[in-house]
Amino acid sequence: MKRNETAAHVDLPSWLQDEAQSGLRATLKENRYGWLVTGAAGFIGSNLVETLLLLGQDVRGLDNFATGHWRNLHEVRARVGETAWGRFVFHEADIRDARACAQAVEGVDYVLHQAALGSVPRSVKDPKTTNDVNVSGFLTMLDAARVAGVRRFVYAASSSTYGDEPNLPKREERIGNPLSPYAVTKLVNELYASVYSRTYDFHSIGLRYFNAFGPRQDPDGAYAAVIPKWIAAMLAGDDVQINGDGETSRDFCYVGNVVQANLRAALVGERAASEVYNVAVGGRTTLNDLFSIIQEGLAAHGIHYGKQPVYQPFRAGDVRHSQADVTKADRELGFTGLFDLRQGMIEALPWYLAFVAGETAQA
Repeated sequence: MKRNETAAHVDLPSWLQDEAQSGLRATLKENRYGWLVTGAAGFIGSNLVETLLLLGQDVRGLDNFATGHWRNLHEVRARVGETAWGRFVFHEADIRDARACAQAVEGVDYVLHQAALGSVPRSVKDPKTTNDVNVSGFLTMLDAARVAGVRRFVYAASSSTYGDEPNLPKREERIGNPLSPYAVTKLVNELYASVYSRTYDFHSIGLRYFNAFGPRQDPDGAYAAVIPKWIAAMLAGDDVQINGDGETSRDFCYVGNVVQANLRAALVGERAASEVYNVAVGGRTTLNDLFSIIQEGLAAHGIHYGKQPVYQPFRAGDVRHSQADVTKADRELGFTGLFDLRQGMIEALPWYLAFVAGETAQA
């Protein structure tokens, strides 16, 4: 429906201020849709909620706090203001609960499905729970969206799906054998999405994320992603541990790129639906280089970390090298990876520094 209110002025995320995003901004400022973000209290989910609220949208969130945090939603509320926050409705529920999913999706135009149990090591340790959440939960939400007749179901796929496929860069049509239970679950998600398209004419889009990072990515816990985990260790003066020889490489992708891809996937025409797309910047950074980049970033804030990394054995289930070909997402979705690793680090470091300082003050 058309917007009939004027939101208070709040600065949009920096990536959305870029001229290349003018069409996306205009579409969402002129039209007010209903959105459901699953995993809304998590890292990517909370960034999606924030951006949608700033763009005047009506947003529902669903999360059971298995990995998300109330603090992320509190931070979103503080950033968007009370007027925008009034357009947010939260459901504390599990994606395996069919009734809760049906209630959350009722009357919604778009579903951005981020809820999952991430982490390759977690899946190796507990494959059954990972499968239950990531496969059964995914199917429950997918079917609820189909029954409700939502316009588009966009879901978080994963670069882990490429498995042992040796070629670089990774292209969507060319995958190998999964190397972890987590990767299996993400591949099954894609298979179910494809079947629902052919069987029920219900079209979804999968976004294969490549090592996303940015504000609200949890540096705590055994399964924290490498960037927030290393930053927290450096700020504490602790050792930074690298699994393997440090020459393992990844395509690190700032969360602003991920949010952009979700919004574009939701709003794109039917021609581009029922597909999967890489979401990354097409870069390739070794863990050794990542260590140096974080060191340099912290030094720019007057924090000097002088230790060398501690090398550990390679981790079971890890892919050796990962780099995306984003040609398809660029061509079909209009996706532009605006932030490479260094630019994304500049954007993200102030949040990490503030978060760790807050944690220290509370200790």
